[in-house]
Amino acid sequence: MRAAPAALVLALLLAPGLAAGEPSAPAIEPRLQPAPTPSADSEYDRGVRARVAKDWPAAEASFRRAIALRAGFADAWNELGYALRNQGRFGESLAAYDEALRLRPNFPEALEYLGEAYVKMGRVEDARRVLDRLRPLDPARASELDEVIGSGATR
Repeated sequence: MRAAPAALVLALLLAPGLAAGEPSAPAIEPRLQPAPTPSADSEYDRGVRARVAKDWPAAEASFRRAIALRAGFADAWNELGYALRNQGRFGESLAAYDEALRLRPNFPEALEYLGEAYVKMGRVEDARRVLDRLRPLDPARASELDEVIGSGATR
């Protein structure tokens, strides 16, 4: 008989909620927090995550939302161009790169991607003109574009 009361005491010590008489359901209604308002930066980050996953439609949608929230977001315009190019939508891609470069004329990444889009479109001479513009800004990116031009020109 002594074992039963000892077991009861031990159970009460190990379950403090039961010993204190806590109810099984909260007495206070949980408060729902409002969803955070999306920002251009949060939408851009969402687009980058989709880009890494190669989910081009999701990346496009996120970059478009970022641009809607901040029209002068050159990085988002550039990434939109990249997402569109990877969907084979070259005309729209060129327009997005053009806007990125209007906002930031010496934007090496946008120039490289623009040149790559031209190569995919078979416009190698346009790509070479972009390469000439890119060389003094970013020799490493210019080297990458030069390789793409070399492989694209022989296709």
